[in-house]
Amino acid sequence: MAPIPTNKGISRFFRTPGIPLLRDPKVRSIFFQSTAVLFLLWVIFTIANNTNKNLEERGIKTGFHFFDDIAPFAIPEKFFPFWSFELGESLYWEVLVIGIQNTVFISILGIISAAVLGFVVGVLRLSPNWLVSRFVGLYIEWFRNTPLLLQLLFWNFVVFLPLAPVVRNSWTWGEMFFLNKAGLYYPSPQFSIASAVLLIAALVSAIVAIVFMCRWAQRRKDTTGKMFPVFFVSLAIIAAFLSTGVFLAGEHLSFNYPQLKGLNYRGGGRVPLTAFVLWFGLTVYTAAFIAENVRGGILAVSHGQSEAASSLGLYRRITLQLIIIPQAMRVIVPPTISQFLNLTKNSSLAVAVGYPDLVNVWSGIALNQTGQALVIMMVTIGVYWLLSFLTSALLNAYNRRVQLEER
Repeated sequence: MAPIPTNKGISRFFRTPGIPLLRDPKVRSIFFQSTAVLFLLWVIFTIANNTNKNLEERGIKTGFHFFDDIAPFAIPEKFFPFWSFELGESLYWEVLVIGIQNTVFISILGIISAAVLGFVVGVLRLSPNWLVSRFVGLYIEWFRNTPLLLQLLFWNFVVFLPLAPVVRNSWTWGEMFFLNKAGLYYPSPQFSIASAVLLIAALVSAIVAIVFMCRWAQRRKDTTGKMFPVFFVSLAIIAAFLSTGVFLAGEHLSFNYPQLKGLNYRGGGRVPLTAFVLWFGLTVYTAAFIAENVRGGILAVSHGQSEAASSLGLYRRITLQLIIIPQAMRVIVPPTISQFLNLTKNSSLAVAVGYPDLVNVWSGIALNQTGQALVIMMVTIGVYWLLSFLTSALLNAYNRRVQLEER
């Protein structure tokens, strides 16, 4: 019997010993995958080449050279503290940065509020109270089955703009906070370097204290079974540390209060009404989907778990908190990650209410001024892909923590 030929060295990774070349599944797999990759590269090259030729025929010089040009327009809202825009001085790359920071700002706020509201609504959907359950069900069906763009227009032009007073009749709280059609004005803190360091140190100390407190509370529950009010104690710790930081900062920390001068308020900080409308619309829309994820996750837990808890005399709240919710999280988290990604992408509808997000100021105003459609659109797509990738990576890490580990 002839010996079966064997491949040595690197060839063993591409060949299966004893099988002819044309019938080798490894060889055929490499051939078809290489062909697919080459075809995809050819398609991309053809599209890019044709686009570049069409732009040249129209006299449009594409590239990133315009990033260092001065942006000859004004961004209507400048409320975010980390990066400001100055008419006649700021460059196009700063427009991109402002668009990204505004998109990230509204996405983070929306994700937090939608998660909290959706979780509460999802639990209430299973309430034994008939009225509460039906009312929550009506909310879910109403907001899930109407377009988000229509909802944003409704909240902006039907609810908030007509309800908010004009500047002269602003609603005020303690002559420090003022609410009108332009937004919410508030006292803005003025930091020196020393006061900023003190406040940051106070905040970091509070976080460290909360981490140690949470670990202690977990060990206490594991050994004695007694619960500890972690949430409220955490709030107290943050308030205590920040108050101490403000007290130590003393005269190095001051506040700039808004004052009515002419037709509008000057000084202080301002959250524009458009930001509130967009945040509110994204929150109530996304929370309706998250609520259904929560309801499905709770129903996925065996009913025998609830019956066993009831037989032990546990209250419904304790049963949900300690038995049902921890098991339901492994079902709730994966689809909820998709809703968070949708919220980030849905924030691109901000142009409907005038909020200066990435699409509004970069893909809208900057594109119309420069005509650099290819570069601007590719950068916009890349930014949204990166934001979604980072969001997904963080939440997938959390998802792996809450999954059950099988032995």
